[in-house]
Amino acid sequence: MKFPPIDKQLAQIERGVAEIVPKDALTEKLRKAEQTGEPLIVKLGCDPSRPDLHLGHSVVLRKLRQFQDLGHRAVLIVGDFTGMIGDPSGRAQGRPALTVEETRENGQSYFEQASRILDPERTRIVYNSEWLDTLKFTDVVQLASKYTVARMLERDDFEKRYKAGEPIGIHEFLYPLAQAQDSVAVRADIELGGTDQKFNLLVGRAVQQSEGMEPQACIMTPILPGTDGVEKMSKSLDNYIGISESPEEMYGKTLSIPDDLIYPWFELATNAPTEELPALRAAASREPRDTKHRLAWTIASMYHGEAAADQARRHFERTVIQGGVPENIKNVRFAPQDGARMGVLDLMTRAGLTSSNGEARRLIAQKAVSIDGEKISDARMEMDIQTGPSFVIKAGKRRFARIVRGDDEGAA
Repeated sequence: MKFPPIDKQLAQIERGVAEIVPKDALTEKLRKAEQTGEPLIVKLGCDPSRPDLHLGHSVVLRKLRQFQDLGHRAVLIVGDFTGMIGDPSGRAQGRPALTVEETRENGQSYFEQASRILDPERTRIVYNSEWLDTLKFTDVVQLASKYTVARMLERDDFEKRYKAGEPIGIHEFLYPLAQAQDSVAVRADIELGGTDQKFNLLVGRAVQQSEGMEPQACIMTPILPGTDGVEKMSKSLDNYIGISESPEEMYGKTLSIPDDLIYPWFELATNAPTEELPALRAAASREPRDTKHRLAWTIASMYHGEAAADQARRHFERTVIQGGVPENIKNVRFAPQDGARMGVLDLMTRAGLTSSNGEARRLIAQKAVSIDGEKISDARMEMDIQTGPSFVIKAGKRRFARIVRGDDEGAA
């Protein structure tokens, strides 16, 4: 099989990656695949305790899809056996174990949702009970001999619990060993995981090496912050966007994120071309409102199509932007000679919302100015006044204006 040039593969693989261990091993594996024509086996283990997938899960799934698009083999391992142990990663206490039936049911739901991102025709899905359930006790003892207690206690969550006198079950030590055995079973060349999985992935390298295999390269992706911009995305924290949610929900929730998440979300959670990322980073800083709308549309279109994303935008404008807006709101359209961009202070004054730029500045300082319902805090902000959909600017409690831009014919 013919693969893209190694430098192009690396550029795609390294996008949005926190760490590769070891980097030179990854390059060597890609070179070997190029020489032999044999695709690499890229492994991703999924936790069946959380069947509802959100954009946070999509980060590593997208990385697996990138490997598929580069011509390599994706292996999705459903941890139905390890789910009965419970992954201790990042836990202050042991995680409750699941039954086999629960892990299988959740695993099937996981795959169905993951297929919105992965190419299901090119994804091999396996359950790790296929090999772990057949191990004899002597096999488990032999597996356990491949790692020391001292090495296990180097793991951050184990170390903290040990120092705090919190109980650590022996079975919890078996989780990273069982996950490592998965890498042996499928002969993984590469394993993917979030940064919170680094310890488990490195144990996989050690166990593979003890079995006389070439150790896998480990690729860790960042943890996507949730819509609150503080905690990692989690359903329990209600700061998530589910990949099965409606386009309207996706659009509206995306617009609620802090401005400093716009670029990371573009990089980690969308298919925006890598070569466009520098421009998106600049746009996110220069015109966060419009760029956030672009992000919301991009996410909705990825999972529901462009027509649904357009509808989601219109729904947002109708129900959120125009909600509470007077029916007789005035439309303001600037002439081409006014330029492509205008500072928000000039914009408010030219639109008749304030008598002077000084008044506009005071209202912004008082948090009394919003654009499409989003408070404005930067008096130096500039707006594109010629292209894009219309937007509503509110000053104080009762002053409104709809800025109609050149390509928004229906708003005039």
